[in-house]
Amino acid sequence: MKVNSPYSGKPMRIVYEDDTWEFRGEVFPYVHIAFRDDEIGEQFTTTESDTLCYEQVTNQYRVKHGIPFTDEIIAVRDRYGLNASKMSIILGMGINQYRLYEQGEVPSVSNGKLIRSIMNPKVMLQMVESARNELAGKEYDKILSKVKSAIADSESHKMELYEKERVFSVRRGADNGYAPLSLNRLKNVMLYILSRCGSVWVTKMNKLLFYVDFLSYRERGMGMTGLAYRAIQFGPVPERWDRVYSEFAEIKQELCQFDHYEGSLLSASAQPDESLFSDKEKEILNEVCNQLGSSKTSEVVDLSHKETAWLDYQGTHGKIPFTEAFRLKAVTLK
Repeated sequence: MKVNSPYSGKPMRIVYEDDTWEFRGEVFPYVHIAFRDDEIGEQFTTTESDTLCYEQVTNQYRVKHGIPFTDEIIAVRDRYGLNASKMSIILGMGINQYRLYEQGEVPSVSNGKLIRSIMNPKVMLQMVESARNELAGKEYDKILSKVKSAIADSESHKMELYEKERVFSVRRGADNGYAPLSLNRLKNVMLYILSRCGSVWVTKMNKLLFYVDFLSYRERGMGMTGLAYRAIQFGPVPERWDRVYSEFAEIKQELCQFDHYEGSLLSASAQPDESLFSDKEKEILNEVCNQLGSSKTSEVVDLSHKETAWLDYQGTHGKIPFTEAFRLKAVTLK
């Protein structure tokens, strides 16, 4: 994120400062983002930087009170094949309320818990049946059929949850940069990296994923893969990194033996689905690949050892907080 001074037109220095924000009567810590014109001694913010600050705070509020994230609010409606206005009717909300939540407005605690409850299709079935008199006959039958299909698919949904638990070590929250827990997104992040960088050693991929997630948090207020990270001897690594690379048939591992070294080389047997990523996410992925993709594994490891994310936590192999993203040195958006 770069901003020019409104006075001189020169690039301003970005400043990250610890601060607090009161949201709905509660106080949350966050990192304030501003741009300083050192020539005149003034600081400025932009709509984008203010939004990132707001996201840091509201993400904490959502997790604390069990309120779904925007992508989850959209996904639950899509699961039942409804538009936003029909979902509002079924849940007893104002006609445009659900749409506002999909656009980023944070639900009240009661509405947030209501939306979370209908992620269980059996609860959704009860809500649809209660709203029968507010829906046209054919419309009611169509919605009911869709919800019953979701109930029938619940076993496959349980299997999906089990597979996620194998790979993701934490629930969605501060430990994973508030990123969605999606195996498909995780797989396609790795496919994207491999498509840009070619075959990559596991040690290097550990670092590339770290930089993708932490740069994403700094630029978007949210990680990208859903992984949490720890600081070990050879730098930041995803928790359960061994499962991360063995979970997907499209990610191939080849064990290579050298005189004094043994390692696994990763390659891809498929192309990434780039439609899963926003333009901003692709910009972040491209920058990490452009800046680090051609570097040797040892060079990337050395860079990661200069990050406070490793220096401050490697002594205890501690979990790395995503707020370290604001002290990241090796990569930045140009």
